[in-house]
Amino acid sequence: MPAARRGSAPSGRFLARATLLSAALSMAAALLGLGRDQALAHLFGAGAETDAFLVAWTVPEMASTLLIEDGMAFVLVPAFSMALAQRARGTGGPDPVRALISASLPRLCLALAGTAAVFAAGAPLLVSVLAPGLSDPSLAVSCTRLTATCVLSFGLAGYCSAALRAHRNYLAPGAIYIAYNIAIIATMLVIGESWGVRSAALGVAIGGCLMAVVQAPPLWRRIAGRDERSATDSGSEYDGDRGRSIVPALVRAVLLFALCRQSQVLIERYFASGLPAGAISHLNYAQKIAQLPMSLSMMVCVVTFPVVARAIAEGDNRRAGDRVERDLALMASIVLLGAAVVVACAPQIVQLLFQRGAFTAQDTAATAAVMRVYAVGLLGHTLVGALVRSYFSTGRITWFPLGAMGAGALATVVLSAWAVDPWGARGIAAANAAGITLTALLLLHGLGPRAVPVHVRRVGAELARLVYAAVCAGGAGLVCAELFDSPAAAVAVCCMCVTGVFLLLARLLDTAGVRSLLLPVTHFVRSSVTRKPRHGR
Repeated sequence: MPAARRGSAPSGRFLARATLLSAALSMAAALLGLGRDQALAHLFGAGAETDAFLVAWTVPEMASTLLIEDGMAFVLVPAFSMALAQRARGTGGPDPVRALISASLPRLCLALAGTAAVFAAGAPLLVSVLAPGLSDPSLAVSCTRLTATCVLSFGLAGYCSAALRAHRNYLAPGAIYIAYNIAIIATMLVIGESWGVRSAALGVAIGGCLMAVVQAPPLWRRIAGRDERSATDSGSEYDGDRGRSIVPALVRAVLLFALCRQSQVLIERYFASGLPAGAISHLNYAQKIAQLPMSLSMMVCVVTFPVVARAIAEGDNRRAGDRVERDLALMASIVLLGAAVVVACAPQIVQLLFQRGAFTAQDTAATAAVMRVYAVGLLGHTLVGALVRSYFSTGRITWFPLGAMGAGALATVVLSAWAVDPWGARGIAAANAAGITLTALLLLHGLGPRAVPVHVRRVGAELARLVYAAVCAGGAGLVCAELFDSPAAAVAVCCMCVTGVFLLLARLLDTAGVRSLLLPVTHFVRSSVTRKPRHGR
């Protein structure tokens, strides 16, 4: 490998530190997210008022997927990675990174501002389409007009996040949801009594602005100066065609995929709006808790996606493929371990977190039942989020992810229509799990020339072993959780039991994901034992 490529490849220690930092920030944001949901449940319960806000929250949820987590990152991280690779070659000419920003950011801001204005003006129509079964849509309309501002603020936040992560800066991007959740919680606590649930919508609007503000200073420093890891000269001329930077067809492919993926939330809200009041809230609370393991596991590919994109930009496909295979094993281990815990002690978790104030024991039972069903689809959600990066990290136009996601969304619609009457919210959650799992299987099967080269059979066998370990661990945790009346004790013992059984079985089955989980711990213990004591003079 040429020296330039070796220098651009981050060390394993750097990736471990970046992953740890991102995971810590993600956990802090997740805990604040739980605090946000707890405040919402405590202040407004799980009824018609909360349902109206959650319909309005559909806009920032979609904007988050399209503009921060998936769409913007899939387009801009490879584009910035290519620009940085061109800068590192140092052939003279204008800085390709600044040229990319000049060509893309003004147009993006104009498009986002126009879309936000359209959503705010068309809020009544939007609410009638999203949730036609609401008895009083006026509250949802007023909340939607506030949350529509997130289209612009989330877009700017996503742009900054993609640019910073391509520069291997993970601190500010990892902190955006911390600022977001703090703003929502503070706004609800300060004006919740007078504004009602509209205070949560205002908090969403304020939080979106803070997400962009916290990233602006570090991004400006990167643009104004030169990243010592990425630049060695004055840069090279930015060639959009050769770099496969921001091609309109690629943008359409990415955004349509992200929109199709987010359509699962729209499908849920549509079918749940015809159920008794509180069904949308139960689905929301269950989803937020169940997806915590997925959010933690996704931090792995958030860190390594720029690494894969940079390797592809430099023509090192083998390094990219090896990185993707290791990430899939590690992410599956994390999410399956969390899913086993969720299935084993769902009622105790919901009771511990939410059962107070306006959130009743009946709400706990309904939310826990839905949460267990959601947990079945967590592996599918995680695999979709990881595998689609393998397709878009090449910077080439591909419509296969959209086709796979479309098939999954269609399955979700058909199954939801069939299951909503006999099983209510649980039927909708089961349809969600089935649809996303179908998409994950299609994406895994379709890996090949159109994506990063991965050994599909080897990855499939690894996942099968991890699923077996998770099923056994979940069963053991379910037995342990039933032995305790205290929800806190039940959750604590269940977590220990599930973790022990899962790690033991996965270790016996020789899964690479568990080896990756245990390696840092083993290294720490070994270094602590073998380190020579230092004696002062």
